[in-house]
Amino acid sequence: MGSYLCCFLEFRNMKIKSYLAKPFANIVYKKVQRSMQSALSDQERILGNLIQQGSASAFGNEHRLSEVFDHQSFIQSVPIRDYEKLSPYIAKIKSGQSNVLWPGKPIYLAKTSGTTSGAKYIPITADSIPNHITTARNALLCYIASSGNADFANGNMIFLSGSPTLDRIGGIPTGRLSGIVNHHIPSYLKKNQLPTFETNCIEDWETKLGKIVEETVHRNMTLISGIPPWMQMYFDRLMELTGKKIGDLFPSFSVLVHGGVNFSPYRSRLMESIGRKVDTIETFPASEGFFAFQDTREEEGLLLNTDSGIFFEFIPAAEIFNENPTRYSLKDVKLGENYALIINNNAGLWGYNIGDTVKFVSLDPYRIIVSGRIKHFISAFGEHVIGEEVEYSLMKAANESGIRIIEFTVAPMVSQDHGKSYHEWFVEFDEDPRDLAAFAREVDENMRAKNIYYDDLIRGNILKPLVITPLRKNAFIDYMRSEGKLGGQNKVPRLSNDRKIAAELEKMANNP
Repeated sequence: MGSYLCCFLEFRNMKIKSYLAKPFANIVYKKVQRSMQSALSDQERILGNLIQQGSASAFGNEHRLSEVFDHQSFIQSVPIRDYEKLSPYIAKIKSGQSNVLWPGKPIYLAKTSGTTSGAKYIPITADSIPNHITTARNALLCYIASSGNADFANGNMIFLSGSPTLDRIGGIPTGRLSGIVNHHIPSYLKKNQLPTFETNCIEDWETKLGKIVEETVHRNMTLISGIPPWMQMYFDRLMELTGKKIGDLFPSFSVLVHGGVNFSPYRSRLMESIGRKVDTIETFPASEGFFAFQDTREEEGLLLNTDSGIFFEFIPAAEIFNENPTRYSLKDVKLGENYALIINNNAGLWGYNIGDTVKFVSLDPYRIIVSGRIKHFISAFGEHVIGEEVEYSLMKAANESGIRIIEFTVAPMVSQDHGKSYHEWFVEFDEDPRDLAAFAREVDENMRAKNIYYDDLIRGNILKPLVITPLRKNAFIDYMRSEGKLGGQNKVPRLSNDRKIAAELEKMANNP
């Protein structure tokens, strides 16, 4: 997400931005609405274009793309890959070779993390970068058109993002995606954007956050964007410094843009910190592409970005580790099914498993929710619990009990003796529940209602009900700091199939 959201307005006179924004927003909004109706034909056209252009690359030659003529023949020619399997091609790009995955050379490599191979380097081409910039713009313009609120365009906008400092690998500028798109912000908009370029370049998150607070505390902040847990840290620092709620400190603040993680666990505390109602816009961006965004506040889900250089495929989540999983195009998807999201794009990502799972909540137009991560699940006992289920179960109990959750993660506890195994939930509460055991029972009941396999294991006395281990204040911040992943786009995994994270969090238990 990050700083490229500032590219949404392209007007030269800053004093009349909000005035000009509305007619431009209406034009873009109508175009987005037309694309809703042409989604299937757009996807078919994009696949054809990708095949035609990709045929000129080494990858296209190896996979005989010139002989591919439809989705079925494409499936036969292009296998599903994750980053580890794509990395030999990336290594060639990093060594300076051209025409590897896509004609020519990438104009950037977006550096990100989170795989077993360490850092990932995702190509961004001249053809693919409009997907990132234009979709970010469209998300905000659709909001303006549907809400009528354009006043925020006249104030200061903050984007909690990575450093814009770029290195070079194989002659290609390389850095965080949010840092890359920072270089595409028009000069006449930079005086609206905060933090300053110099502050954005600070690598240490806590030092950077201190400077961001210093630069923004007395400014007219109207839009704030970032990963929810790091926005909360920013809000906490501001409130500690001023003693004011964010909504009082920034009277013109009206729009909060978020993405990267499910917003539900963070909503209550963020809104409590703000102290009044503000509009929210949800987005689904990644280094690999900007996949979806919230186009309306009236309907659930995010509008799939079907006309922006990406051909989407969908694999039933239960089949993702099969040798030959079923691969659906958009026309074959069903409501409520859990799919692994596969992308093919004009940056040269082919049959690429991004690691996220989605569900369709609407087929007219095509709207999705992000349901979890392929590698973040618990199936130590055959239950295959996913992120959507744990988030729903915890937040339903928390909302009904008036309890605020700061952060949480779940891991299996496999019994080493004659006792029963169970799921251990590590939870940082704003205030610990008065009756933790009763709260844990509520969460467990919600889980059993949500996941029939988990319910069967409880009924069959194979598992005992879940156990909640409350953590001390700032436990997750301290954990992320110890891992060198504090701030930026880094997120705490909701689920693990082992005890690696749990072993560190056990040391931070809030023991009575």
